Amino acid sequence: MRQKSAQPFLCPGKRNNSLTDILAKPPNRKWPWTPCLRWLTVPVNMPTLDAPEERLRKFKYRGKDASMRRQQRMAVSLELRKAKKDEQALKRRNITNVSSDPASEQLTKGVSLNLQEIINGVNASDPDLCFQATQAARKMLSRERNPPLKLIVEAGLIPRLVEFLKSSLHPCLQFEAAWALTNIASGTSEQTQAVVESGAIQPLVELLSSPHMTVCEQAVWALGNIAGDGPEFRDLVISSNAIPHLLALVSSTIPITFLRNITWTLSNLCRNKSPYPCKKAVKQMLPVLFHLLQHEDAEVLSDTCWALSYLSDGCNERIGQVVDTGVLPRLVQLMTSSELNILTPSLRTVGNIVTGTDHQTQVAIDAGILNVLPQLLMHPRSSIQKEAAWALSNVAAGPCQHIQQLIACGTLPPLVALLKNGEFKVQKEAVWTVANFTTGGTIDQLIQLVHSGVLEPLVNLLTIQDPKIVTIILDVISLILKAAEKLSEKENMCLLIEEIGGVDKIEALQLHENPQVALTALNIIENHFCEGEENGTILPALDQDCEFLNHLTKNYQGPMTSKPRTTP
Repeated sequence: MRQKSAQPFLCPGKRNNSLTDILAKPPNRKWPWTPCLRWLTVPVNMPTLDAPEERLRKFKYRGKDASMRRQQRMAVSLELRKAKKDEQALKRRNITNVSSDPASEQLTKGVSLNLQEIINGVNASDPDLCFQATQAARKMLSRERNPPLKLIVEAGLIPRLVEFLKSSLHPCLQFEAAWALTNIASGTSEQTQAVVESGAIQPLVELLSSPHMTVCEQAVWALGNIAGDGPEFRDLVISSNAIPHLLALVSSTIPITFLRNITWTLSNLCRNKSPYPCKKAVKQMLPVLFHLLQHEDAEVLSDTCWALSYLSDGCNERIGQVVDTGVLPRLVQLMTSSELNILTPSLRTVGNIVTGTDHQTQVAIDAGILNVLPQLLMHPRSSIQKEAAWALSNVAAGPCQHIQQLIACGTLPPLVALLKNGEFKVQKEAVWTVANFTTGGTIDQLIQLVHSGVLEPLVNLLTIQDPKIVTIILDVISLILKAAEKLSEKENMCLLIEEIGGVDKIEALQLHENPQVALTALNIIENHFCEGEENGTILPALDQDCEFLNHLTKNYQGPMTSKPRTTP
């Protein structure tokens, strides 16, 4: 990490996703997200047991001063976004595709118990009465609306339900108890805590080895809800040795619904970053996540991509763990998906990766990210445009070779279009991209940036009510003027800025209530637009803006070819 820059000048650079601006829906990634909990709400009968079923921006700031061409710096938190997962994936999914077990149906036919009868039955010594009462409790907890979670917890049933998990001679009872505990754990953190404090985690982990698939799957589901509550319970599940048992269940022979539940539970074991899951757990899960990423099921792919996005949302070492598994080519391929629940997390994961080192960013470039981002900048959903622009801004924060590849892949035209017509949240990300471009690019690359038409939409954004973005735009204009001065084209650049209304807007900003905006505007006027008045000189008029741009290009011709790509 290079020395932190002390100057409050333009601070573009690598920016990590932090938790609270948004994608399709406001994140919870609470972006930390709301607990990813699933709820069983369809009161079906016991299935056949053998049936298959800141921005905390860790900015890689690159600033320029007299002594250093670029410096990296860490920024304080300026939250970007964490996209909320599809609502179906955030909530407990209903079980609608399990078959009824004839024996279970016969046992409970005509049985309807009230809460007191359930309490009495659960505490009985007769296994049949225990089963009937537990199933009745599960059905109450599976109501689609207003399930009585609080009543069941306050009735003191949880310890007894945990005991039933250990009844290996009664798998139907194990199943009903696991299902009831699953739904209780889908409630508030306090209700989940009641399940954990009653000792449910270890017997649930042991049920992952049950010979009865439905019991095993229900245990997976319950552990997913517990892990999804937060990092404390997630780590308790991990420390109970759940991961090896979960990974052992992944095979091509299990039903797709079971595989979806396993994948979802693994994603919850990857979630949360205060603290992150331990390195040992991550190392165990990554090879299986790579395997799951090759699957064709949309739900499996979505949860796998979210898991990878959680694991890559951190320091360069954690990003390196993900990159080293070789997932980037497949992730870039999934960024072309028409399904939003796949596109969103795959884009997020790749976006996280390019916040890392220049090498990690280059691996993403070699995987084809720059071939996909221009299309995503034009995606019909503004949330995707914003996420793509954020990823692009971190590519632009790299060395000039990355910037040249960015240019070569045609990202400038859609970027300028977003600056002109995008929603404001998207325009802000586009401004960051331009800021990183101007601080890291060569003179030749700045010429190409100006030639793309970026100045006019930037000038138009000087009237927005966001002092931070206005200051960044002013810094960009200042850098472009300095570059023009090196080419002895400052007068013509000043004229171009004046013709698009920039001088009037910058002069007005000298009276801005924000002192940083006012000072930056004052410096631009004094350093670049007062010479003509002092010397009594009138700048020559140009017939068209492009005349100056063509003139500038002819006067400076640098290397125009992009750096050859290597095979990832």
